[in-house]
Amino acid sequence: MAVNKIYPNAKAALAGLLHDNMSIMSGGFGLCGIPEALIDAVLESGVKGLTIISNNCGIDDVGLGKLLKTRQIKKMISSYVGENATFAKQFLAGELEIEFNPQGTLAERIRAGGAGIPAFYTKTGYGTLVAEGKETREFNGDHYVMETGLFADLALVHAWKADPEGNLIYNKTARNFNPMMATAAKTTVVEVEEIVKQGELNPDHIITPGIFTKRMVKLEKVNKHIEQRTVRKRAAAE
Repeated sequence: MAVNKIYPNAKAALAGLLHDNMSIMSGGFGLCGIPEALIDAVLESGVKGLTIISNNCGIDDVGLGKLLKTRQIKKMISSYVGENATFAKQFLAGELEIEFNPQGTLAERIRAGGAGIPAFYTKTGYGTLVAEGKETREFNGDHYVMETGLFADLALVHAWKADPEGNLIYNKTARNFNPMMATAAKTTVVEVEEIVKQGELNPDHIITPGIFTKRMVKLEKVNKHIEQRTVRKRAAAE
């Protein structure tokens, strides 16, 4: 018998899954491909003491930045956080714990967690602050740092298309961290722009198999934020 994975809204999709001091992976890169509706539902729930695993923390009023403003985040495991003034303020004041990762290392830690790999070695970060307190080893004359895989209580994912079984397709660069995170949590909840009938997705185009998707919500509205608008100066009028 088919399992119904489609929920009426983001709040319903997260019902019973949220609690204080949990770890949450949140997809996206900048503001591209972020699970905004699901983040807003976490905001509304009021859960606190969260450890958030995400490439960055949105901007001050969009995405994960909203959870910083309400001080629901205790710790960030991230790569880049330069666009968020609230993030910098809380970090410098000692109010927010941060575990910085080189971007490729963060991606591999998530992939490893989803693949059941507890740890791996990488050259990246050796001899820097990134390696402090971590095991290092030498292989064939080169030095490596041991990094651990990441696995969360909950993964929040944004996808472009899905079928009722939760098979997922992502749209271009909005794919980013979403597929890796979908595999690396006890429960994966997906917000999706379009849900099609069973059999309509080309199997060769499916990135995330439905076995990883536990719950889905179809977005009624999709916000396409622009993080930084860069424009060319107009030529001076003659």
